[in-house]
Amino acid sequence: MTQFVLVAGARLGAWAWDEVAAELRAAGHEVHALTLTGLAEKQGVPAGQQTHVQDIVSEVERLDLRDVVLVGHSYAGIPVGQAAERIGDRLARVVFVDSNVPVDGENFLSGWPSEHVRQEIAAHDGFWPSAGADDYAGQGLTDEQIARIVAGQTPHPGATLTEPAVLKRPIAELPATYIKCLLDGEEPMDAVAEALKSDRWDLVRMDTGHWPMFSQPRELARVLHESATRP
Repeated sequence: MTQFVLVAGARLGAWAWDEVAAELRAAGHEVHALTLTGLAEKQGVPAGQQTHVQDIVSEVERLDLRDVVLVGHSYAGIPVGQAAERIGDRLARVVFVDSNVPVDGENFLSGWPSEHVRQEIAAHDGFWPSAGADDYAGQGLTDEQIARIVAGQTPHPGATLTEPAVLKRPIAELPATYIKCLLDGEEPMDAVAEALKSDRWDLVRMDTGHWPMFSQPRELARVLHESATRP
């Protein structure tokens, strides 16, 4: 039995994993979906990036989890990647779901045209505001799925996006699976492409958009299950 810790991306909480978690539990795994500080039911609490890293590490240690597969979607790949390094031999694998990955000294906004995000954070008292339905178009989501995301999202603490990652070694040294969602672009970011040169990393492509926990939860759960059985 694998212990999965699931962390959703910006503006989302543990609720985003409900369907995926149910599939994984049906396959015999133990699943812990985690809401990061400042989001969903924890909204309104100040948070920096290292707060989110510690959220993940603390959850693993509090529950005394072993044989852990950490799963980070989108923004959450950055704190998940750092937490994966810090939990040591508790880690079995890390899975990045169409996510950014941490690079020491760089942040979530590094490496892509993101000045508009900085401007939005500055204009909204340090928070990245919630997105509208149009921002989820073209990603394989039904109108009902988009409405669910829009209704459930909360503004995201801006400091978590602008503060730098802290790593002692390159992320490519961790055992990892990277899931690329093709409707969000066929090629991974440069930092991901570099890490994928490692023989410890696997690449899986999914023919869906950036939020596969909503658009293809059963398929995503299958990929996560298979990742947990990789040597």
